[in-house]
Amino acid sequence: MATIAEKILGGEAGEIVEREVDYIMVNDITGVPAFEVLEELEDADVPKRDKVVIVQDHYVPNKDIASAEQAKALRDYARRYNITNYYEIGKGGICHQVMIEEGFVAPGRLIIGADSHTCSYGALGAFSTGVGSTEAGVAMATGRLWFKVPATQKFVIEGNLREYVMGKDIILHIIGDIGVSGSLYRSMEFYGSTISHLSLSDRITIANMAVEAGAKAGIIPPDEKVFRFLRNRVRGDYKPVYADEGSEYEAIFEYDASEIVPTVAKPFSPANTVPASELDVTIDQAYLGSCTNGRIEDLRAAAAILKGKKVSPDVRMIVVPASENVLKQALEEGLISIFVDAGAFVCGATCGACLGGYLGVLAKGERCISTTNRNFIGRMGHKDSEVYLANPAVVAASAVTGRITDPGELE
Repeated sequence: MATIAEKILGGEAGEIVEREVDYIMVNDITGVPAFEVLEELEDADVPKRDKVVIVQDHYVPNKDIASAEQAKALRDYARRYNITNYYEIGKGGICHQVMIEEGFVAPGRLIIGADSHTCSYGALGAFSTGVGSTEAGVAMATGRLWFKVPATQKFVIEGNLREYVMGKDIILHIIGDIGVSGSLYRSMEFYGSTISHLSLSDRITIANMAVEAGAKAGIIPPDEKVFRFLRNRVRGDYKPVYADEGSEYEAIFEYDASEIVPTVAKPFSPANTVPASELDVTIDQAYLGSCTNGRIEDLRAAAAILKGKKVSPDVRMIVVPASENVLKQALEEGLISIFVDAGAFVCGATCGACLGGYLGVLAKGERCISTTNRNFIGRMGHKDSEVYLANPAVVAASAVTGRITDPGELE
């Protein structure tokens, strides 16, 4: 009897295994040191080209000379090694969204990425995890990497969600319950009627933030929604993997979906959660975007609240679609016009402010309500700024009122 993680990795919990990986993803921050490692290895002149995916996303468009040099170095590596899976600015988006949209991710696959939120791909039934640039460089050369098979925890969410409650609230609710180390080096498997009814976008949000509970991976068993998404999109064949009946889990956590409300994680931890309705905190900035909540469904949820309204004169609202495809779709659906008419700033796909890079960096004492994934000290700017994590509907409602707001208050 084996869990999904044990089956994909081909070993029992606690066992060290060496396995062939399906894809290795690097971005403009982690890619250059990975290629430097590749070049140090003997007989590694030619990387496993078909397995390597490169995405320029963190400091794009380049904000200064240093980031421009970094991007150029990665671009040069891609050309030198003839990496065909290369995504330039304006032709891709945020790395995790690109990996999913472009068909690299599929059920049963083993994928590594030199970025901690690589765990996002578990939403489609893959085992995906973040690694360092050194490991990525070695995998580029060999196509393989060693893993310690994680123990698995099972999370079961049953019932119907309330209005304005999204995948972000589910994962924040869980992290608030178990803590940021509650799934340390574990695989989190998600089940229940609530999960089954979620959109793929909300599932990606849940898997994306598994790492914020310390998890090695967050996996949702694939179903018809996943298979439909992958039709005419996926690269190559794939085989779905499911846990055996009677699999042994390290722990089982059960939640009633009706008890989950629009939730906010206060500074300085994703586990510092509270219902949005219980907060009365003024904000300076509202940020909608990132690999966590920058998909079309997220933009729709925010636009539905903003339509016909204005962003508070005391608030800067920034909207960043997760990919160029999302941007195009948002344009076609009229969502961008809604954001612009409301007084929001909209730009192309970039990680930007999420990591305190730019396009939304916070000054001393400023507060931001954000759909991103981390609210650590100094995460989006000055060490004395504050980041509050929430779903797109909460962010949009807060942008209108100028304070953290449960969307139900606007009805």
